[in-house]
Amino acid sequence: MMEGTTLVVGAGIFGVSTAYHLAKRVADPSRITLLDRAAPPSPTTLNNTLGASADINKVIRADYSSPLYMKLGFEAIEAWKTLPFFRDPGVYHQSGWIAMDEKGSDVPRRIRENFRNGGYDSVIVDMEEDEVRRAWDGVLARTDCSPFGSYYLNRSAGWVDAGKALGIMLDEAIKLGVRYLSGEAKRVVFLEGGNGVQGVESDTGDILRADRVLLATGAWTSKLMSTLEDELDIPEAQRVEKQVSAAGVCVAHFQLSDAERELYSKLPVLVYGGQGEIIPPTSSGILKFTSTTSFKNTIRTASGREISVPVENQVDAPRGLQEDSLAAVRARLPQLLDHGRRPDFYRLCWDSISDNQHPLIDKHVDSRLSNLYFAVGGSFHCYKFLPIIGKYVVNVLEGDQEGLDRDTAWAWRSTSVSARGVHESLIPKKEFSDFF
Repeated sequence: MMEGTTLVVGAGIFGVSTAYHLAKRVADPSRITLLDRAAPPSPTTLNNTLGASADINKVIRADYSSPLYMKLGFEAIEAWKTLPFFRDPGVYHQSGWIAMDEKGSDVPRRIRENFRNGGYDSVIVDMEEDEVRRAWDGVLARTDCSPFGSYYLNRSAGWVDAGKALGIMLDEAIKLGVRYLSGEAKRVVFLEGGNGVQGVESDTGDILRADRVLLATGAWTSKLMSTLEDELDIPEAQRVEKQVSAAGVCVAHFQLSDAERELYSKLPVLVYGGQGEIIPPTSSGILKFTSTTSFKNTIRTASGREISVPVENQVDAPRGLQEDSLAAVRARLPQLLDHGRRPDFYRLCWDSISDNQHPLIDKHVDSRLSNLYFAVGGSFHCYKFLPIIGKYVVNVLEGDQEGLDRDTAWAWRSTSVSARGVHESLIPKKEFSDFF
């Protein structure tokens, strides 16, 4: 077990989970530093509002056509239900989910095969369209079901109070002895005349040094790495943009009345095929619609290379994205748009996405950067792994084997992946500027 210093940059799910699990393994957790732009949280409040993990809620499920992620999903669900710091505040809500399966898609069959092979098929209940329309006090009676050929209810799925849960786990890591520092990483600093990186330079000009550096920086990874990549003349094929890229989606929210909140709280998570979800209302009555209309925001760096970076304003959605969201709401719960009603607010949610939607959990392939590690590429589906993903990242930091499936899926890729992705519908096909 390496007992040097570790700097984790980014307090999203990868960074927080890694800091927590590493602190439980090492003798002196004070040698772990977690750097994030946000102020430290209280036990129930997360102050970071920019990262994909800092959200009001996220879906928790094991419904994957990939056996790897089905297993991880059920492992995470068990942790959500049993870890005392998640269980006692009740941040996980096992509402189940109703999945609408698109006609001609083989994904439902592949999911059922995985559940059956894994011994979990008892959690799935097939439903007919008329049953779906009548259930849950008829809230889906007006839903457009024309794209779908089958339906199933998975009782094991649900949703979590996302920002609150992330803040709780961060607080647990701090209690274990992890040092939390507020500041924004501006560049990765190379160790002149040696091998590896010194650390990162913050927005104050200070250099935070460590024996090993883990970037858990999500959609900001290419932006943070670009200066170092230019400095070392990293070949195009080995630049981090070729591994993961920043992508955004627009999320619409409705503030419900007390009566509406009571009604829609009866609904499980609704999976509208491959087009997005509706997540049941929060305790404050916010109903959230997700979308798979994703986009990049491509810029040209000083060296002339193109990378995607998040836009600074994550609140004001351009008209094209608002219209896309309205179409999604109209198909799923058209009654919410009666009498000219519109979403109360939007959020542009940014994450890093890979071409096959696997995360990148590995060290840099350039031998000069032997102490630089990555845990990025959440691809809009990895939040659910918050309780457990850190132990797998720690395995990489310590040079332990993950098992062939994980070692292969999460490794640095030398070429583009042509196989089917884990969440293909979220691959960006447009630029943010296209929606103005």
